[in-house]
Amino acid sequence: MTSDDKDTITFTEVDEIDYPTATYVYSKALVQSTYLPQDKKKGNITGRVDVIHPSSKPQPWSLSTLSNLLVDVFLPAGYPHSVSDDYVWYQIFDSLQAFSSSIAGLLSSRAVLQGVGVGNAEASPTAALLLHILQDSSGRIATILFAHRVGTALEPECKMYRLAADVFNDAAMILDCLSPMISAGVSRVTVLSIAGVLRALCGVAGGSSKASLSAHFSRWGNLAEVNAKDSSQETIISLIGMLVGSFVVSNVTSYTATWILLVMLLTMHLSLNYAAVRSVQMTSLNRQRANIVFSTLLGSDPGLNLKYATLSQYGPLGSKQNIATKTQDQWQVPTPAQVANQEKIFETDGILKWSSSVPSPRQYKLGYCRIGVSLEQFLAPSSSPQRGSGSFGTLLPMPRLSSLFESEDYILFLHPNGQIWDARILLKTSSTTQSQLKAWLHALLTAQVLCTSTETIQEQSDRTNIEFMMDTISRTLVFLNDGARTDQYMSALTQAGWDINVAALETRSGRRIACNH
Repeated sequence: MTSDDKDTITFTEVDEIDYPTATYVYSKALVQSTYLPQDKKKGNITGRVDVIHPSSKPQPWSLSTLSNLLVDVFLPAGYPHSVSDDYVWYQIFDSLQAFSSSIAGLLSSRAVLQGVGVGNAEASPTAALLLHILQDSSGRIATILFAHRVGTALEPECKMYRLAADVFNDAAMILDCLSPMISAGVSRVTVLSIAGVLRALCGVAGGSSKASLSAHFSRWGNLAEVNAKDSSQETIISLIGMLVGSFVVSNVTSYTATWILLVMLLTMHLSLNYAAVRSVQMTSLNRQRANIVFSTLLGSDPGLNLKYATLSQYGPLGSKQNIATKTQDQWQVPTPAQVANQEKIFETDGILKWSSSVPSPRQYKLGYCRIGVSLEQFLAPSSSPQRGSGSFGTLLPMPRLSSLFESEDYILFLHPNGQIWDARILLKTSSTTQSQLKAWLHALLTAQVLCTSTETIQEQSDRTNIEFMMDTISRTLVFLNDGARTDQYMSALTQAGWDINVAALETRSGRRIACNH
C-alpha cells in the first residue's frame, strides 16, 4: 500500500522460506511530541515506524537459538525448502562416514611415517622426499588418464563413482598400513606409489561425483552454497574425527589391535557410503534408470501386445484400440524414489534389462546398447573392411534405414549376439535429450520383442534375419509414434518427477551424423 490517503501502512518482512521475521507499521507523524528532540530539529519527519517482532521469537541463549544457529552455519539458507528431500539423509550418512574415514586415515598415516623411517636414525630425509615426489607424480599422471577415460561418465553414473571413490581411498589406506611390513626398496616404493595412484583416482571420482550430487540437491539455484556448506560439514566432522583419532592412535599401538580397528573402521566407512548413495533419488534418466522406468511403463501400457511378438513378421504390436480412447491412469510410471530402491550402485555399462513385476519382481538381460556411436562402429558387426582401402562392404540396408528414420533424430539397428542382442544407436546432429530417450526406449522395446523371437530366426540366413530385423524395428517405431505415444510417455515421466531435459545416457564422448538423402 502506497497511497497518500492512508494514515497507516503495514509491511511484513519474510525470510527465504516466507517465514515472517518482523512487521513494520508506518503511521503519519501527526503528533510531533512523540519523537525524540533530535528528530524534531531535522524538520523533515513525515511518519513514525513501529517494529513488531514475532511473539514466538526464541529467547537469547535458548536451545532453539542454538539449533537455529547451527542450521544457519552448516545448512543451506532456506533449508529444508532450498534442497531436495533426500539431502538430509545423504548428509547424515556422509558425515558419519567422514568421521570413520578420519580416524582410519590417521592410522594409515602413522603406518606411512613408520615405513619412511620416522624414528629410525638411519632414515634419510632425502629418500623420504623423493618417495613423496614419486607418489605425487604418479598420482598426477593417474589423474589425467582417469579423467580422460571416465570423464563423460562421471555425471550420469555419479552414485557409482561416489562409492567407487571411497573404495579407492580405503584400498589406499590398506596399502599404506601394509607398507611397514614390506622390505625397503623397490617393493615398498611400488606399494606406496600404487596407494598414491588410488588416492588420485579417489580425488577425481569423488570430487566430480559430489559436484553432480550437489547440483541434484540444490533447488533454488544455490549450488555454490550447497557446496560451501558441505565443505563446512566435512570440516567440523573431520576436526572431531582428528580429536578422537588422536586418542585412538595414542592407545592402539599393537599390530593386531591396529588391523582389527582398521578393518572395523573401513567396513563402517564403506557401509555408510553405500547407505548414503542408496538414499539419493536422482531425477535424471541414465541407462539403468531408463531400463527400469521404460520397461515398467511399456509393460503397463494396455496398447502394447507383446504376445504378438512371437508371430510372423506381419504380427501387430499395438492393439486395435484407438490410443485416444486409452487412459494414462493404467500406465505405471515409477517415481525417482521407487527407482532408487531398485537400481544397483554398480551396474554393467550399457546393459539392456527388462524389469517385470508379473508374476514376481525381477529383471532379465536382453542385451547391450551403445548410443552415440560412430558410423564405423554402427556398421562394424556386419562389415568387412579392406585393410589399406577407404571403402568396405556391409550387409546393412542403409538406404532403408535412412528412409525409415528420416523424421527421427536417430538411427537404430540391432545385431544378434547369441541369445541376446547388441543395439547400436546413431545420433543425428539434430538430436536432443528427449530424442535420445526415445532412441533408448526404441532399442529396449525392440530387444524385448526380438528376444521372444530368437529361436525363430537363429537358423535363418543373414539376409532373412536383416529383413526380420527391419520389420521389427519398423513395427516398434510405428507403435511408438502412433497417436504421439512417445510424447505422452515423456509427459507422464515429467509428471512422475523425472527431469527429461538432462542428458545422462552417454557415458563416452559421442558422435553425431548428418544424413543427406
